[in-house]
Amino acid sequence: MTKVAFAIPGDISTPTGGYAYDRQLLKLLPSFGLEISELALPGSFPDPSPADLHETERVLAATPDDATLLIDGLALGAMPSEILDRLDRRIIAMVHHPLAMETGLSPERQRELRISETAALARAQHVIVSSPTMARLLAAEFGVATERITVAEPGTDPAPKASGTGTPIQLLSVGAISHRKGYEVLAEALAPLGDLDWRLVIVGAKDRDPDAVASLETAIANAGLIERIHLAGIIMPATLQRYYDSTDVFVMPSLFEGYGMVLAEAMARGLPIVCTTGGAAAETVPDEAAIKVPPGDVQALGAALVRVISDRKLRKRLEKASWEAGRQLPTWNETARRVFAAVMDMKA
Repeated sequence: MTKVAFAIPGDISTPTGGYAYDRQLLKLLPSFGLEISELALPGSFPDPSPADLHETERVLAATPDDATLLIDGLALGAMPSEILDRLDRRIIAMVHHPLAMETGLSPERQRELRISETAALARAQHVIVSSPTMARLLAAEFGVATERITVAEPGTDPAPKASGTGTPIQLLSVGAISHRKGYEVLAEALAPLGDLDWRLVIVGAKDRDPDAVASLETAIANAGLIERIHLAGIIMPATLQRYYDSTDVFVMPSLFEGYGMVLAEAMARGLPIVCTTGGAAAETVPDEAAIKVPPGDVQALGAALVRVISDRKLRKRLEKASWEAGRQLPTWNETARRVFAAVMDMKA
């Protein structure tokens, strides 16, 4: 069996799309004949200390000589070239989202990450990405040759069609609170909509970016929406399913997404969608299933929300298209098959 050491920084149980993707690969790739094991790296990436980098090199160098290193981009993009050059192993990069394109970085930090990420991707023999958008971006801005890139879109588990609520209109957003997710923009867009009957629940971790959480809470308070917007934090899967079932409109105000797994989950339930065109989100959802607006555009997002909250027929049209699109989404088995093909240097 081909040996693969999957190097993942931090706690793999963390409830984010990237970690969920990694968990599925660890679960499914053995059925394709790969001997895959998790290689835990320090959780400080993408800002590792010198001690963490030393430990990372030790762990990677301790893998079998004939093992392929599949390295999550959250760590790979921040690894110095000299560490990667000393590793006599085949390296495959798994890029969910470029580190240098995270929202809120200083210009200096962006430059540092772009340099290190470009060098790291050049060292990798192959690169796996989660969307065609990411493939084009890495080719255009990070110099990765297209023949070295495999697109393996995240799978989506089948789900029952959402029932909705209707009165008030229940809005739902899902994703850890960070500046990149655009929740402050959403709160500002909802501020003038007080005469409409709606409620919003935001489900996602509140401990990843304390500054973003504080800014969002301030924005909600300043807009007078404390009674309208609920920050649910991390919840049990069964509770999330109940939220999805009672939702009338799914909203994703993200400034940039490498794919947007929550959009796929919303389509799997046939939910009408309002989202931005940030990154791959523009392509993840068909135009017929969503009202799409430019990322960061408060007025456009507000206008879209007014339309979808006020117009039941519009919601029904979006709902039908979303449900149909959800039936066409790739399975996790298909995702794993594409990753397997990349590891084996086969055509996906």
